[in-house]
Amino acid sequence: MNWLLLFVPVAIGLEFLAPDRHLLVFAASALAILPLAAWMGRATEQLAERMGEGVGGLLNATFGNAAELIIALAALRAGLHDVVKASIVGSIVGNILLVLGAAMLAGGLRRPEQHYNPAGARSQATMLTLAAIALVLPAAFQVAAGATAEGLGRLSVAISVVLLLGYVLYLVFALVTHPALFTGSHAPEEGKAPASAGRAALVLAGATVAIAWMSEILVGAIEPTAHEFGLSNVFVGVFVVAILGNAAEHATAISAAMKDRMDLSLSISIGSSVQVALFVAPVLVLVSLFLGPAPMDLAFSPGLVLIVLLSVLITGQVAGDGRSDWLKGMQLLAVYLVLALTFFFLPGAASH
Repeated sequence: MNWLLLFVPVAIGLEFLAPDRHLLVFAASALAILPLAAWMGRATEQLAERMGEGVGGLLNATFGNAAELIIALAALRAGLHDVVKASIVGSIVGNILLVLGAAMLAGGLRRPEQHYNPAGARSQATMLTLAAIALVLPAAFQVAAGATAEGLGRLSVAISVVLLLGYVLYLVFALVTHPALFTGSHAPEEGKAPASAGRAALVLAGATVAIAWMSEILVGAIEPTAHEFGLSNVFVGVFVVAILGNAAEHATAISAAMKDRMDLSLSISIGSSVQVALFVAPVLVLVSLFLGPAPMDLAFSPGLVLIVLLSVLITGQVAGDGRSDWLKGMQLLAVYLVLALTFFFLPGAASH
């Protein structure tokens, strides 16, 4: 797939020389992301060989979400709070339904059943439940009688601090006190020496920077193209942009599942959603106090809150028993498809 790296300079050239050719810019940047995602996936697997599935998945999620954080900060500076909120929800829902569902389906097609540590999966699902609760309360406060923008802002800042503290403690749990729950049982291939951790980290960082650049070009092209086809801003933000922005994580999680490394696959998919909900979203709220025309709050629209709740509910049920098969993957993908169809045919669903 390395020959597709030729599309990296092609996408950059089109972005500067023919920015109005949105479809061409989109196609070139999308093709450029594919080999970069493959490099990112290989580097993650090499780090996992050296440091364990939990650490490898966390590093992949962190580098993958770095691109989203960069794009979100740019939108925050422009005051596009709705776009930022839609991308946050899209990342959470996309990772736990689309990525995890595709990984379980792909891995299940090769094996009757795959296994992973159920305790680790349940702890991650519980952290997602915490995030869902944190999104419900500001939305409920917003529609309550007497709710003010100032009070909503104070509540959002306070909840953001709690979420960040919760995420730090979750990292301590996963990496320091209970790492065995996230390590996995995959053994290195016989006769194959693990790659250098330093080299793998450099490749992962370089691929992330390149993907961030390609993702920014791609997002700028996909929105006007999608709007030409009559798609709503919320649908584009939650489903289209989120899918394309997380392409690297999608590829790595599916690749890991096909190699029967479900602990790594879950650490990437569910772990990425946990990081977005408990780290990226609170950081954006706090940064908005100093960046942009107005502070951002955690009061997501009722429609967005609902799809997060439903996604967390089905994920907790599917991932909690420590085993996966292709049917479970299909169930997660079906829920994602139903949500996408709802927002496609009912553009106003996000605000009602």
